[in-house]
Amino acid sequence: MQNTRAYKISLLLLLLVTLAVWFLNISLGSVSIPFDEVLAVLFSSERSESNWQYIIMEYRIPKALTSVLAGSGLAVSGMLMQTMFRNPLAGPYVLGLSSGASLGVALVLMGASLFGGLATVAIFSSWGLVIASSVGSLLVLLAVMLASIRLKDTMAILIIGLMFASLSSAVVSVLAYFSPASQLQQYVFWSYGSVGDLSWNELGVLFFFWVLGTGLAVFSIKNLNTLLLGEQYAKSLGMNISRNRAILIISTSFLAGSITAFAGPIAFVGLAVPHLIRQVIPVNDHKILLPAVILGGAILMLLCDIVAQLPGSEHTLPINAITSLVGAPVVIWLLVRKRKFLF
Repeated sequence: MQNTRAYKISLLLLLLVTLAVWFLNISLGSVSIPFDEVLAVLFSSERSESNWQYIIMEYRIPKALTSVLAGSGLAVSGMLMQTMFRNPLAGPYVLGLSSGASLGVALVLMGASLFGGLATVAIFSSWGLVIASSVGSLLVLLAVMLASIRLKDTMAILIIGLMFASLSSAVVSVLAYFSPASQLQQYVFWSYGSVGDLSWNELGVLFFFWVLGTGLAVFSIKNLNTLLLGEQYAKSLGMNISRNRAILIISTSFLAGSITAFAGPIAFVGLAVPHLIRQVIPVNDHKILLPAVILGGAILMLLCDIVAQLPGSEHTLPINAITSLVGAPVVIWLLVRKRKFLF
């Protein structure tokens, strides 16, 4: 009872930190806007500067919401994969979804000679890279799902996912080798990741897939807790391992696939956040861990975005680099201090 109360307090504190960091995120940027003016844009009908209103409503708020969805979605999918494979090094892209998305984008950006005018149209379409990334992730997902039907060993699925990732990376490397510098540069910029390029319509689509993926994770909470005791024990309790595995894979694909499609491949967050949360809230009950991981992923992504946008400067650093530069030392410090994985 006492532990339950402590966990609820921890979740409340994480929620308050998330809200504080979210307001901080939309208050900072290349254009200096007084905090009272930010509050006026959000909560008042009177605006002193129409430009400030446009910057906040059309750029900063969508960017902050994208950070929340991307961070929380990657954190949840990372937690699902770590539990499913019982491997602390598993992450949201362990099934090869990111590599499949990268291959789809690479075929559009660097495969112009293969597709001719179709690729050119796709490049200049606002949805071109999103569609290419989604198709690449979907093809890898279908291959992994077919393998999961034939295989009973969960670790074999992990190995197949890694092999698909290696195969996709090899094709991307070949395309990059024969591509001109301009096309290669476009692909490199996409691989940096970005949370600041989404419109409200694109954000709505991303939110839809986030709800689907997170909803499946919530539906699987009981089975996730059972899997912590091992697949044999779960079978003895009557769990359908194949069906549960398929649900977890589909949930991860909705989350990681859609986030990669709209924001690019974002490293580290999905791998690290579950471990960070377990260090802060030492519990393996997914009923508590899931909301904590959602909030922790949002906090980390918002903080990384604040660092990446270099407040007061017109330059923006790659979010993919910042997530590792900011987060990796924190995880190393926590694990060295604790000297073990809680998982």
